[in-house]
Amino acid sequence: MKKISQQEALDYHTQQPAGKLEVVPTKAMRTQRDLALAYSPGVAEPCLKIAARREDVYKYTAKGNLVAVISNGTAVLGLGNLGPEASKPVMEGKAVLFKKFAGIDCFDIELDTTDPEEFIRVVQILQPTFGGINLEDIKAPECFRIEAELRKSLRIPIMHDDQHGTAIISSAALLNALELVGKQIETVRVVVNGAGAAAVSCLRLYVALGLKRENIVVLDTAGVITTRRSGLSAEKQELATSLPLTTLAEALAGADVFIGLSAANMLPPALLQTMAPDPIVFALANPDPEIAYELALTTRPDIVMATGRSDHPNQVNNVLGFPYIFRGALDVRATEINEAMKLAAVHALAALAKEPVPAAVHEAYGDTTLAYGRKYLIPTPLDPRLLFTVAPAVARAAIESGVAQQPITDWDAYARELRVRLGQSEG
Repeated sequence: MKKISQQEALDYHTQQPAGKLEVVPTKAMRTQRDLALAYSPGVAEPCLKIAARREDVYKYTAKGNLVAVISNGTAVLGLGNLGPEASKPVMEGKAVLFKKFAGIDCFDIELDTTDPEEFIRVVQILQPTFGGINLEDIKAPECFRIEAELRKSLRIPIMHDDQHGTAIISSAALLNALELVGKQIETVRVVVNGAGAAAVSCLRLYVALGLKRENIVVLDTAGVITTRRSGLSAEKQELATSLPLTTLAEALAGADVFIGLSAANMLPPALLQTMAPDPIVFALANPDPEIAYELALTTRPDIVMATGRSDHPNQVNNVLGFPYIFRGALDVRATEINEAMKLAAVHALAALAKEPVPAAVHEAYGDTTLAYGRKYLIPTPLDPRLLFTVAPAVARAAIESGVAQQPITDWDAYARELRVRLGQSEG
């Protein structure tokens, strides 16, 4: 893909109407009778029904298909604390992806607070409006407390996508990468550069998939996080190793997997050379990875590599997850997004990558060579099968784990409903 220029990006967003969102009525508004039904006096009837039975809000309003993308702008992309206003283009972008890929309506909400307690309270009192909450671009460690408190106090699906989206997509890619090089997750050594929200969530999910804690080494800006260091946060204590290591060079010697969730150019080619045969490298810093893709392949021709960029193979893109995870959660009216639902998404994505790639996907990417292998570990973001694969897997996991308030009984009818939603979201 041709590199996007700064001016192209700015022109895209300033084209009138500015931004990326608008609100469109879903009912007729052509006649006086339409207006009477939509507002006074007709609107009183559903109000009375909901007052008598609160759950009827899902029957008479858009709540069941409405998600809020909420941020305070303290960790915008890889750009840092830009503030709530500067986070709005990202939140609008997230909202349109929800609509495009899963037919989910979405409002972006930017909060002018860095106080976790204030943030939590604002989201709590928004619960009547939304069917789900997607937390976004909130810095660590506050993001852990915010999500934990909201999951505890609210009975709608909540997910901090910076944590769990990256974890889910990279887990699927990791499972397939290990399969392709003939290694087992229970025995590989993994080095993670970066100890923020995404790193913590990734490692928790990798461990749930079988990775041994004693085979994990994590680095932050001060070096290897070890049990000998003092003043560690609770999350970093969870990541600490007792091994006598202090540097990235020491950690990478003989390692099977490198996960980069840090910054550009943090993995020198000389250190890549010291990794085990068939090294798996997920260099996920954006926009520039920990080691350039071409340099990595030149340095280690036996590498299996993924990045966060769309112009390289194996893009670990959260859009492979969050629209469909929320779709499945909303459709069974789940009270939360739990570990079983996340793992279901992981396995669904990993399995879909092994299926023959449809002609429509080849056409969308101008590439007829897409097939399961070292350069195709996970599906592409424009694969329409994601909706019909990931959403039902998540919905089933919600039902089986006991968090679904409206279980699906006719899965064929549900598949037809998803196809209708996909058609409505095209454009």
